[in-house]
Amino acid sequence: MPHCLGHEGSGKVLEIGPGVTKVKPGDHAILSWMKGSGANVPGTVYSWKDKKVNAGAITTFSRHAVISENRITPLPAEIPMQEAALIGCALPTGLGTVLNTARPKKGQSMAIFGCGGVGLASLLGGVLAGCSPLIAIDLLPEKLDLARQLGATHCINAAQCDVLEELKKLGSLDFAIEASGNVGVMQQAFQAVRQQGGVAVIVGNARFGSQLSLDPQLFNQGKQLLGTWGGDNQPDLHFPVYCDFLKKKELKLQPFLANVYSLHEIEKAIDDLEKGVALRPLLNLAL
Repeated sequence: MPHCLGHEGSGKVLEIGPGVTKVKPGDHAILSWMKGSGANVPGTVYSWKDKKVNAGAITTFSRHAVISENRITPLPAEIPMQEAALIGCALPTGLGTVLNTARPKKGQSMAIFGCGGVGLASLLGGVLAGCSPLIAIDLLPEKLDLARQLGATHCINAAQCDVLEELKKLGSLDFAIEASGNVGVMQQAFQAVRQQGGVAVIVGNARFGSQLSLDPQLFNQGKQLLGTWGGDNQPDLHFPVYCDFLKKKELKLQPFLANVYSLHEIEKAIDDLEKGVALRPLLNLAL
């Protein structure tokens, strides 16, 4: 510390360093922590007053930033900057968890455990994949309302019922996507999928130091538990696909774009996120 933060965003290229071929000045670009092709440049160190301020290969909480070439993906001009910011992490993590990691077939059932930004992006992936039933699970009614708007066929309020019992009423569950970061929910997601081929994918980030305890008999039943590295995306391959979804209006992103803040309002943005007021706070550095 001090350290520049921000792991996803969009921006306009002002200058390029020697050997950079991926973008040119004037291009719009997606900024992501996910590594693509290009130079892997060490983190920049900035000067501020009498201090040195560290930054990783990407930092977006600033009006200007030096970004490693392999964390940039060219953005088609017709994609708005606000939508493009989501392609840096939230959207590809959720979509990729379904389309790249789980890979369901049309008509297979899926439950999303946790309807925050990544969970609802996973739900959008389930819609694209044609999953049915497509079940959303959360503690907050407003999150479940959003899930319905985005395509969930069924919603379960985990604060009001036994989730596993409710899922049984809906039939055999092929896939579970855990996006809450709660280890108890991770256990529940693994329990929920069917024997002989059911797949649970853990995408939620648990609190540092947490431990996950599992019944080994679940593996003997033929269930599979998978992890994912941000949706297992290759930015150069997958980000253009997600941009194409946006161009074709195949993704309902309105709830993700509803809350925009200036950098000076970042404390309010974090507070609104914790309270569930904002699904995905966006910082507009021009404000």
